[in-house]
Amino acid sequence: MKILWKALCAAAMVGLTVFSAHAEEKTITLGTMSWEDLTPITGITKKALEDAGYSVKVVPFSEWGIAYAALTKGDIQALASQTDYAAQDYWDKNKKRLEKISPVSHGLYQAIAVPKYVTIDSMDQLNDNADKFGGKIIGIEPGSGLMRDAASSVKTYGLKLQLVEGSTAAMTAALKSAIDRKEWVAVTIWEPSWMMQKYDVKFLKDPKGVFPPPQGYYWIGKKGFSTEYPHAREVIASVYLPLADITAINGAVNDGKTIDQAVKDWTDSHADLLKRWENIKAE
Repeated sequence: MKILWKALCAAAMVGLTVFSAHAEEKTITLGTMSWEDLTPITGITKKALEDAGYSVKVVPFSEWGIAYAALTKGDIQALASQTDYAAQDYWDKNKKRLEKISPVSHGLYQAIAVPKYVTIDSMDQLNDNADKFGGKIIGIEPGSGLMRDAASSVKTYGLKLQLVEGSTAAMTAALKSAIDRKEWVAVTIWEPSWMMQKYDVKFLKDPKGVFPPPQGYYWIGKKGFSTEYPHAREVIASVYLPLADITAINGAVNDGKTIDQAVKDWTDSHADLLKRWENIKAE
């Protein structure tokens, strides 16, 4: 009996050693695109993880391709992305090596918009009013998903207006200038954006369905993340940020706050909500 007891104790010690060796890592590196919708999502998720005992580093990226490559290689552990449309090509290319962790927001919509005082409501009314728009649709950075869809809309609707490539800053300046003068202007824009909060604009209806429907945001990880980080996965899955909150955070940034301060203000004012998010039993 003593021999059996010693053997059982030894086996238990080996089991404890193996369990300890596989204890969950408490350091996580998150990736983020340096955009106004994804930066708040990442910052708030970082805070929730830190409150749950994790050390979190954030690595910013400027291109989806680089971000997805870093995720598949394991340079980062998780990334917030719109896998259904905006980053669909990158997701489809890499999804066998990745996993969806959880949804974190929903409602991203990007299309062509005009000021509300403009007396048209649909894409198929643009040609009849091309002169009033100066024959142009003011775009943003070439290569973006929004510009790809806008170019498709020009072809699909047979538009006589030229889609002008540029930058978000130039588009914003053109929109502000036109609204200040009560002139007609058509721009490529998206929600959530502080511009939708600040300027009284409306999306043009898209009867031919060129622009994708409202999109979801997901936390995605390298395949096996949920097994390797079971508690972190539960914390991340608890986080959900409504689109209106993202827009409000970006409005605060546009009014002069840093993104870090705007995120901190949000987390401070939603402390009870964060506690509920973090109320997960550790494994």
